[in-house]
Amino acid sequence: MHTLTTLSETLEQLKKAGYTEDFNPHGQYLAGQRSAIQLAPDEFVVDAHYRFEGPTDPADEAVLYAISSARFNLKGTLVNGYGMYSDAATDTILAALQAKTTG
Repeated sequence: MHTLTTLSETLEQLKKAGYTEDFNPHGQYLAGQRSAIQLAPDEFVVDAHYRFEGPTDPADEAVLYAISSARFNLKGTLVNGYGMYSDAATDTILAALQAKTTG
Protein backbone atom coordinates (compact mmCIF):
# COMPACT_ATOMS: atom_id res chain seq x y z
CA MET A 1 0.00 0.00 0.00
CA HIS A 2 1.30 3.44 -0.95
CA THR A 3 1.38 5.49 2.26
CA LEU A 4 3.69 8.36 1.28
CA THR A 5 1.71 11.54 0.82
CA THR A 6 3.81 13.67 -1.50
CA LEU A 7 5.55 13.28 -4.81
CA SER A 8 8.87 14.40 -3.33
CA GLU A 9 8.66 11.82 -0.50
CA THR A 10 7.95 9.04 -2.96
CA LEU A 11 10.76 10.13 -5.29
CA GLU A 12 13.17 10.09 -2.35
CA GLN A 13 12.12 6.57 -1.33
CA LEU A 14 12.46 5.33 -4.91
CA LYS A 15 15.97 6.82 -5.15
CA LYS A 16 16.91 4.93 -1.98
CA ALA A 17 15.58 1.77 -3.68
CA GLY A 18 17.89 2.33 -6.66
CA TYR A 19 15.66 4.32 -9.04
CA THR A 20 18.28 6.99 -9.65
CA GLU A 21 17.81 7.91 -13.31
CA ASP A 22 15.50 10.82 -14.14
CA PHE A 23 13.70 9.90 -17.36
CA ASN A 24 12.08 12.38 -19.72
CA PRO A 25 10.20 11.78 -22.98
CA HIS A 26 12.26 12.28 -26.12
CA GLY A 27 10.23 11.49 -29.22
CA GLN A 28 9.17 7.87 -28.94
CA TYR A 29 11.86 7.08 -26.37
CA LEU A 30 12.60 7.74 -22.74
CA ALA A 31 15.88 9.57 -22.33
CA GLY A 32 17.89 9.51 -19.14
CA GLN A 33 19.41 12.71 -17.81
CA ARG A 34 22.39 11.01 -16.16
CA SER A 35 23.04 8.48 -18.90
CA ALA A 36 23.10 8.75 -22.67
CA ILE A 37 20.64 5.86 -22.94
CA GLN A 38 17.36 6.19 -24.77
CA LEU A 39 14.82 3.46 -24.01
CA ALA A 40 12.20 2.26 -26.47
CA PRO A 41 8.98 0.85 -24.97
CA ASP A 42 10.21 -2.73 -25.45
CA GLU A 43 13.36 -2.01 -23.43
CA PHE A 44 11.76 -1.12 -20.09
CA VAL A 45 8.97 -2.06 -17.73
CA VAL A 46 6.94 0.00 -15.29
CA ASP A 47 7.53 -1.60 -11.90
CA ALA A 48 5.07 0.65 -10.05
CA HIS A 49 3.11 3.83 -10.49
CA TYR A 50 1.77 6.36 -8.00
CA ARG A 51 -0.92 8.95 -8.53
CA PHE A 52 -0.92 12.26 -6.67
CA GLU A 53 -3.77 14.73 -6.47
CA GLY A 54 -3.47 18.31 -5.32
CA PRO A 55 -5.94 19.40 -2.65
CA THR A 56 -7.70 21.97 -4.83
CA ASP A 57 -5.73 22.65 -8.02
CA PRO A 58 -6.01 20.16 -10.93
CA ALA A 59 -2.58 21.36 -12.10
CA ASP A 60 -1.13 19.61 -9.02
CA GLU A 61 -2.16 16.17 -10.29
CA ALA A 62 0.70 13.88 -11.34
CA VAL A 63 1.60 10.27 -11.95
CA LEU A 64 5.02 8.93 -10.96
CA TYR A 65 6.34 5.84 -12.74
CA ALA A 66 9.11 3.62 -11.36
CA ILE A 67 10.83 2.22 -14.45
CA SER A 68 13.49 -0.42 -14.93
CA SER A 69 15.44 -1.81 -17.86
CA ALA A 70 17.02 -5.23 -17.44
CA ARG A 71 18.87 -4.80 -20.75
CA PHE A 72 20.72 -1.73 -19.49
CA ASN A 73 20.67 -2.59 -15.77
CA LEU A 74 19.03 0.77 -15.11
CA LYS A 75 16.26 2.04 -12.84
CA GLY A 76 14.66 5.45 -12.81
CA THR A 77 11.54 7.53 -12.54
CA LEU A 78 9.27 9.42 -14.89
CA VAL A 79 6.79 12.06 -13.73
CA ASN A 80 3.83 12.96 -15.90
CA GLY A 81 0.90 15.28 -15.41
CA TYR A 82 -2.49 13.64 -15.02
CA GLY A 83 -5.58 14.08 -17.16
CA MET A 84 -5.61 17.20 -19.30
CA TYR A 85 -2.15 18.16 -18.01
CA SER A 86 -0.42 14.98 -19.17
CA ASP A 87 2.39 15.12 -21.70
CA ALA A 88 1.38 13.64 -25.08
CA ALA A 89 4.83 12.14 -25.73
CA THR A 90 4.82 10.35 -22.38
CA ASP A 91 1.29 9.10 -23.00
CA THR A 92 2.37 7.66 -26.39
CA ILE A 93 5.35 5.85 -24.89
CA LEU A 94 3.30 4.41 -22.04
CA ALA A 95 0.47 3.37 -24.40
CA ALA A 96 2.99 1.42 -26.48
CA LEU A 97 4.27 -0.24 -23.33
CA GLN A 98 0.75 -1.12 -22.18
CA ALA A 99 -0.08 -2.60 -25.59
CA LYS A 100 3.08 -4.74 -25.37
CA THR A 101 2.25 -6.08 -21.92
CA THR A 102 -1.43 -6.79 -22.55
CA GLY A 103 -1.23 -7.98 -26.16
